[in-house]
Formats: sequence, C-alpha cells, structure tokens
Amino acid sequence: MKKIQVEIWSDILCPFCYLGKRRLEKALAKFPHANEVEVKWRSFELDPNANPEPGVSQYALLASKYGKPEEWARQMSANMAQSAAEEGLTFDFDRAVPANSLRAHRLVHLAEQHGRQDAAKERLFKAYLEQGLDINDVPTLARIGNELELPTAEVEQLLTSNAFEQEVRHDEYQARQIGVRGVPYFVFDDKYAVSGAQPTELFQEVLEKVWEEARPQPIQLAGSDGASCDINGNC
Repeated sequence: MKKIQVEIWSDILCPFCYLGKRRLEKALAKFPHANEVEVKWRSFELDPNANPEPGVSQYALLASKYGKPEEWARQMSANMAQSAAEEGLTFDFDRAVPANSLRAHRLVHLAEQHGRQDAAKERLFKAYLEQGLDINDVPTLARIGNELELPTAEVEQLLTSNAFEQEVRHDEYQARQIGVRGVPYFVFDDKYAVSGAQPTELFQEVLEKVWEEARPQPIQLAGSDGASCDINGNC
C-alpha cells in the first residue's frame, strides 16, 4: 500500500516553518502509523530577490517590511521565540543573519538524493534560527554538507554552479498552481491542506482522517446464522 505523503512548502528563513516542523513531528510521534507516512519538503522563497546589506539586523528588515518601529519588530520576535521555546526550540534573533535562501534550498535538494532531506532541513533551520549562521555563505554550507555526510565533490559542485535551481523553481511553480501564499503550507495526500504552524492536535486530526480514508475498514454483512461476512463473501 502506498504511503501517505505529506508535502511541506517552506522557507528556511521562516521561523513559523521550523515551529510547524516540530509540531508535525510531535503529531507523528503520537500517530500509530507514522512509519506509513512520507514527508517531502518543497522549496519556497519568501523573498527570491533578497540581497541584504552586511550588518543589517533581522529587526531592521522586519520593521522596514511592515513599516513599523524597530521596537515593534523586537517584540514580535520575542513573542515568536517564546512560542518556539514551548516546542523545545531556542530561537536567537539577536544573532540571525539575514540572507538569500536559494543556495540553502538547493542543498536540501541535493540531500534528498542521498536520503538526507529532512536532516538537511533541520540542520539549516537550526543554523539560521538558533546559531546565527549565514545560510548563503559558501564555506558555511560546505561545512553543513559535510555534517550531513553528503559527498564532498557533489557539495562543492553545487556551491560553484546553479545545480538544483530548476528543482527549486519547480517547487515554487507548484506552489503557485495550488495557491500557496504563505508558508509553512502542508498538503496531505494531495487532498487536505493545512496553512501555518497549526497546533499539534490539528495535525493529528488530519493524519487520522487521511489514514481512515486511505485504508477504509471492510464492510461487515450480517450472516443468516448471526455470524458475519465481509464484502467479498467470506463468512
């Protein structure tokens, strides 16, 4: 039987995406059929043209984006960090290095070829949101590739070319086709969509619903002697 597929459009620069990842993982930990679920990450760039000036803080960029004071951006980030802490994450926006995320998305696609996609996504989220690393920096990504035990030659080739950019663009094209306007965006078995870092309980409900619909229980028919028969006539 085909596994249930969960596709997740996300950007590594998106704190809600890391939060959503953790909440889905908690739902899967409680789901009795988790081994029958396959999670696939899809690329989505919140700002494909991002080219932040060196030294500009995350707070300054956030304030500028929404036309708000920097103090507002700091408070919003503090609230986000508190929500993350409740899920066991330690966001550090003071150290966050604004960056373009294309190279990092391409590295995730390479990792997928070696069965390390989820590990790559986790490592890059942590690098950006917790460790203050520049996820557009070539040496930094090379080190992360090494930590993920990806072939050194393939990582070097990726970082000196446009390898996997078409795969990123294809993910983003698919996102436009299904109307994704923000991330994280979860699609379960091409049937149900969940937008945002929703509570763990909601992910549990969707998983259970998809499982029940994908594997319906046999219809039971009452036999003349009070026993039962299934739909195939086995009594």
